[in-house]
Formats: sequence, C-alpha cells, structure tokens
Amino acid sequence: MKATKKQIDDLNIELTLDIVKEDYEGIERKKIAERKRTADFRGFRKGMVPESLIRRVYGDQILAESVNQVISKGLQDFIEENGLNVLGEPLGSENQPEVEWKDGNAFTFLFDIALYPEISVEAGKDDTVTSYNVTVSAKEKSGMKENLKKYYEEQKEEKTDEDLDKEVSERLGAEYRNEAEWKLTSDIRKYFVEKADVKLPEAFLKRWLAVNNEKMEAEELDRQFPGFLEDFRWQLVRGAFMKKYGFKVEQADLEDAARAYVTYQYAMYGMGSVPEEIIRNNAEQMLSDRRELDRLIEQVEDRKVMEQLRKDITISSKRIGSEKFRELK
Repeated sequence: MKATKKQIDDLNIELTLDIVKEDYEGIERKKIAERKRTADFRGFRKGMVPESLIRRVYGDQILAESVNQVISKGLQDFIEENGLNVLGEPLGSENQPEVEWKDGNAFTFLFDIALYPEISVEAGKDDTVTSYNVTVSAKEKSGMKENLKKYYEEQKEEKTDEDLDKEVSERLGAEYRNEAEWKLTSDIRKYFVEKADVKLPEAFLKRWLAVNNEKMEAEELDRQFPGFLEDFRWQLVRGAFMKKYGFKVEQADLEDAARAYVTYQYAMYGMGSVPEEIIRNNAEQMLSDRRELDRLIEQVEDRKVMEQLRKDITISSKRIGSEKFRELK
C-alpha cells in the first residue's frame, strides 16, 4: 500500500491510499476460510462448502471488509508514524473517485485529516479585563417596587415603603452582581481566545459534526455551529492553561463538583435540608454517567483555570448604570 500526503494548509491534510491486490488478498483468504468453516448451506456438511460458492455468495462483502481492514491499518500507521495530533477522525474526501468493487482490482481512497492547532498563550498583569460594578437606575427600582407592591397586596400582606425599598435593593443588587460576575468570566474567556488567535479547520469540523450527528438538520447545524466553534476554541485555550499551570482534575475535585451540583438542584426545588445519603447517592450516579462525568471535568477545569487567571491578570473595576450594562451584552 502506498500512502501519499498532500498538505492543504497547517491544519488540513489530504491523504491518498493506493491499495493493490497484494495488500488485501491475504486477509481475504483468511476471511473466506473462516466463512467456509461456519457457513451452513443445504446439501453440504458444515466446513465442506466449496470455496467457489462462498465467493459467489459472500465475495463482495468479504472483499469490502478486507479492503477496509487495510485502510484502517493504513490510516493508523500514517498517523502514528507522522506523530499527528488528529482532530476527530479522518473523513472520506469529497474528491473520492468512483470505486469499482471487483476482486483483484487496485483501489484508491482519499481521506481528509484535520489537526489540532498549536496553542501558545500567556497570562500576566499586562492583560486587563474590566469588571463592572452596576448601579441600578431609579426607573428600574421603581418598576420592581410597583410589581412587589401589587404582589403583596394580592397576598393580603402589608409592606411599608421602607421594606419594599430594602427588598428591591437587595434583589436587584444580587441580580446584577451575578450578571456582572458571569460577564467577567465570559470576557476573560473571550479575551484569551482572541489573544491565542485560535485557528480551526472549520470546513472539516462542520463536515465532521454532520457525519456524527446524522439526525441533525442542516439548518440546525448552521445555527449551532458558531457556538460550537466558540466553545471549542475556549476548550483548547483552557487545555493549554491547564498544562501551563500543571493542573490536574483529581477524583476529589469531581466528587465535590457532583455533590455541589446535586445540592444546588435540590435547593432550586426549595429543598435545602436533603439527607447526606441522598446527596452522596445522586453524586455517585452522576459520576457513573459518561456524559455527566465529561461535563463535570469541564466544569472543574473551568474553575481551576479561571481562578488562576484572575490572580495573574489585571481586573479593572468600572462603575456603570444598569441600562448601559444591559447594552453591553
């Protein structure tokens, strides 16, 4: 088998595999022998079916399986021998020539291979991100106060203006502190993704997602793709910082994250005093679910990296009105 590499750009390779009869005939003979031993045809004892009949009935299937086995090994060998950090898995090229599946033929297969980009990024005091201290407008306070007043009147509950003013200030203050905190985290992410200037093989990634999500409509893929790219770029940057800082996700980190999530979920339903055994059992169940485990790993990595970045960079505080703050989103 001959493997020919065509470097499209830094992140994309087109690989051509030229396969001749000698590459697959040994595999094919073994598969025919295996099928002959197990084939059950009327009029023949098991193991005594003629090879010509096996080839006539199963020949096309065996040929395809044999060639695909050669392809799989060829791709694996090429990736390992060249030390490639492959993104996703190789895809059949859109330039693939037509294949005539005939025993004894030579075959040519083209594959698109995408590579992970090299990420180089540093964090220091020269990196500045703004943290917003939001001042709530009188108009917004007034609106919430009126809504609360109506609510308490409907509940036949008396509240003084002083009580209402205090509740409004506490509610809106907490709301905007949470939103400002979320924005700071989001802005730090965006800042370092832009600083790292992460390039991605976008066309390949879109094809790869389509192949691995066959049920997803093209319009839905188009809609979700920009968000996927944004998250993926941050994932790569976060991974670079995890390596730079020498951080690892330990089992204890995952257990703490699972317990915190379960506790939060119960609190959302107004259940603040859940027995420890229930919390522990639900957390263990989360950790046994592969998708949940992956989500928790990302959550822990995010926390570790973000905590360190906040220490390493300069965070400048800026006072801003609530109406202007909402325009920033």
